[in-house]
Amino acid sequence: MDTSSREHDLVLYGATGFVGRLIAGYIAEHAPAGMRVGLAGRSTSRLEAVRSQLPAAAHGWALIEADSEDTDSMAAMAATTRVLFTTVGPYAKHGLPVVEACARAGTHYGDLAGEVSFIREAIDRYDDLAKMNGARIVHSCGYDSVPSDLAVLLLHQAAEADAAGGLAEVQLVATAKAGISGGTIESMRGQLDAMRSSTALRSLAADPYALSPDRTREPTTPQPPDAGPVHRSEDGTWTAPFIMAPFNTRIVRRSNALQGWAYGRSLQYGEVMGVAPGPAGAVTARAMALGLRSFMGAMAFPPSRKVLDRFLPAPGAGPSTGTQHAGWFHSQVTARTESGQRYQAVAAGPGDPGYAATAVMAGESALALALDGDRLPTANGSLTPATALGTVLIRRLRAAGHTYQVTKLA
Repeated sequence: MDTSSREHDLVLYGATGFVGRLIAGYIAEHAPAGMRVGLAGRSTSRLEAVRSQLPAAAHGWALIEADSEDTDSMAAMAATTRVLFTTVGPYAKHGLPVVEACARAGTHYGDLAGEVSFIREAIDRYDDLAKMNGARIVHSCGYDSVPSDLAVLLLHQAAEADAAGGLAEVQLVATAKAGISGGTIESMRGQLDAMRSSTALRSLAADPYALSPDRTREPTTPQPPDAGPVHRSEDGTWTAPFIMAPFNTRIVRRSNALQGWAYGRSLQYGEVMGVAPGPAGAVTARAMALGLRSFMGAMAFPPSRKVLDRFLPAPGAGPSTGTQHAGWFHSQVTARTESGQRYQAVAAGPGDPGYAATAVMAGESALALALDGDRLPTANGSLTPATALGTVLIRRLRAAGHTYQVTKLA
């Protein structure tokens, strides 16, 4: 579908939200002159307030009133732009009408989703429609799951260049300094509530290939547990379960399957959180594992959740500017190939990973969709960062100050 004559190159839906404002600011500072950008949300007055606080380059941007509960407004918004990026979550509650509108209009779409059930439903409902109309539907363009997805892509490319065989054992060790927002908590609440009331959703969440394009063709390779035991790595670092592993691993496995299992049908991929070496690291790792189980249990049980809600940020709130700037993320991904060769990739960057760093990832993803079409992988439909944006996004993120590198180990 030809979208070249549309009014906007890019529309950011959810621009008045906490993360939406950060992404709007990033795009205002990095979009080329003359790029036609729109800010969308439910309130024109709130959009005006956001726009007024952006750099001067954004003061002429269009304002679009739209609501995901109004399908006509979603269709109208999608039809005006070549690319639509949405931050409006929880996505299971607000995301499907946006995906549908983009799939029908042939509009490229990006989001920050970290919800397996939402992405599964979006695939099942709209993948074929998006393919037919030439739309790229790109989920998880933030810390969920850009570092994981692109790091494994780099490992695959290095092994392929060396004819070292497919990837066999791959593990990501995540370390970060991060805050948390009310939007993230609200998304977590929604997922836990849905799983509590649905056996099917619990089964989906437990399936390591939950986002496969064809579940019947997936290999029988056993996958690492999403919340395995505390462990001491070869270098002496203790690790604990990583809260994002149950989601990121599904995205990476989908990327593998969408590329015809190019990474390897024997790929085993897991993620953990790196803590520290020595006895203190062991104690801290065990405390973190226990704390994570306790927190998730309390969030899943309504009476204890009410107590937690007194201390957790409300929707629309998030870390202070100082906290965001003081944050960072570092993901070290070690791989062994089928031939025994070992590689290590690093994905890292400054800024709170869920906010300042995610604004960079999301902003560059949106700009890549809008500006780099001829250089992107030739794929449409429901995609992942690796399969939709690939090395183009890696180059953009490197230029933005993030690290993406791979090393061949002895």
